[in-house]
Amino acid sequence: MRAWQNAALEKYFDPQREEPADYLVTATPGAGKTTFALALARRLLDTRRVDRVVVVAPTDHLRTQWAEAAHRAGIELDPTMTNAVGPVRPDMKGYVTTYAQVAGHPMLHRARATAKRSLVVMDEIHHAGDGLSWGDAVFEAFGDARRRLSLTGTPFRTKVDERIPFVAYVEDDSVESEGGLKSVADFTYGYKDALADGVVRPVVFAAYTGVSRWRNSAGEVVAASLSDATTKSVESLAWKTALDPRGDWVPHVIAAMDERLNHLREHGMHDAAGLVLASDQDDARAYAKIVQRVTGEKPVLVLSDDPKASQKISEFAESDQRFVVCVRMISEGVDVPRAACLAWMTSYRTPLFFAQAVGRVVRSRAPGESATVFLPAVRPLLALAAEMESDRNHVIPPPASVSSDEVDEGGLDLLPPPEREPGEKKEYEALEAQAEFAHVLHGGKALTGGDLPPVSVEEEDFLGLPGLLSPEQTAALLAQRDAEIRKRTARPVEEAQAEGDAGPAEPEQEDATWHTAALLRKEIHGLVGRVAAGRAMPHASVYSKLRSAVPGPPSASASVDVLRRRRDHLLSMV
Repeated sequence: MRAWQNAALEKYFDPQREEPADYLVTATPGAGKTTFALALARRLLDTRRVDRVVVVAPTDHLRTQWAEAAHRAGIELDPTMTNAVGPVRPDMKGYVTTYAQVAGHPMLHRARATAKRSLVVMDEIHHAGDGLSWGDAVFEAFGDARRRLSLTGTPFRTKVDERIPFVAYVEDDSVESEGGLKSVADFTYGYKDALADGVVRPVVFAAYTGVSRWRNSAGEVVAASLSDATTKSVESLAWKTALDPRGDWVPHVIAAMDERLNHLREHGMHDAAGLVLASDQDDARAYAKIVQRVTGEKPVLVLSDDPKASQKISEFAESDQRFVVCVRMISEGVDVPRAACLAWMTSYRTPLFFAQAVGRVVRSRAPGESATVFLPAVRPLLALAAEMESDRNHVIPPPASVSSDEVDEGGLDLLPPPEREPGEKKEYEALEAQAEFAHVLHGGKALTGGDLPPVSVEEEDFLGLPGLLSPEQTAALLAQRDAEIRKRTARPVEEAQAEGDAGPAEPEQEDATWHTAALLRKEIHGLVGRVAAGRAMPHASVYSKLRSAVPGPPSASASVDVLRRRRDHLLSMV
């Protein structure tokens, strides 16, 4: 337990006041909110203040991550329960669900949360404001729960008529609030605090500019620099063109990140990894090919419609692979501690999304580590990077008109399409984009490295040991390497291996009971099919006979012991 986690627990159990029914903790991404929540749950369970724990997470992958963390804390939570299942299995202390599932059947979750004295943990509580009815559903489901713990990685503001349930607000008198409200946390642990404690890594932002060229609807070729664009419309199109996988900006920046990872791996962080964040699935696929062409290594590609997406993230976190390319699935809450570099190759630019995404590379494992974020040198991103160390409330945008599947994925801070040029009617055509190192942004200061002496070979080697080179020396080295990277990416390498991902070998699973139950249910389903085929019986009849032979609830709600006995009975029938 870290000092802030102990302090938050002490405040929760303060004998001078009544223990709260609602408790909001705001802790910077990477600080350890999950550990705190499970420590609180363990204490409440041990003292019989509660008998059940319900966790509500933004995404399906985070359900698994929460369940595995809870298992390590000695709390068995089922992340596989759907809205089609009734009661919680008797050998479980609770379950993990998503905000989308709660919105789909709030009364079911109300029944589960009130059947026993429950602690409801709402991870990234600001997601309760993502849909027009989500806040109402969360309130309906958990309004009568014994205790509620709300967690968020970023303090937030909302409009007066868009309050998130179980959150205390005060009027926001800041200029940009326009009469809004800001959340009030019971315990706050900001990025500055975490940085001072060594809980998170300091972040160095490497900004890359370059000239983008595109053809507008009138057939005219327009050229603009990312860092010199004069209007928002031109800046938006220059940015969009730079991110086009057919240009030179993307491979140049990926090569720069590859260089950084090589140094980190050679000097201190032997398993350092890089995340490439794309705007959509088509770009993600194209970026994955570029990563393989530039680095010679095939990256992990994580797409939301891939049924193995969560498994790929978990395997990447434990593997030695260097790159993962994704859209939004690793932008919030996903724990990949070895990730030290992030390539911002997306058009998203909301403060909330930026803080959460950068949070994926700031989790510290050892003293002296640092994180590097490679990003386009455009004003919206540079402003967000400059404010990284300031404690500020983020605005929650109005609910987007997207499908529930997209919402459940966690991509909730979507950027509108780039503004069109005046009179433009058709989609523009991207022509080319060049990349050039602009500066390093650290502590709100831009350092170009142009006025500094060249970095020596010894200093260059030390760049891999985070903290031994100053930000100024880092800027000088990146500028010095820029020309070499341009030559490297200009020479096409041999074509990448043929597409197709056989996938790594199945990892050994920790013996969590929900894992065991899921495997047993799958095995039972297969055995029922074999028995039905061998005896010319309908599947329903086999299931009926099985329930008679081994009494108990349906498989989805049955305990591991019941599932094992049913499996053994089916084996005797085969």
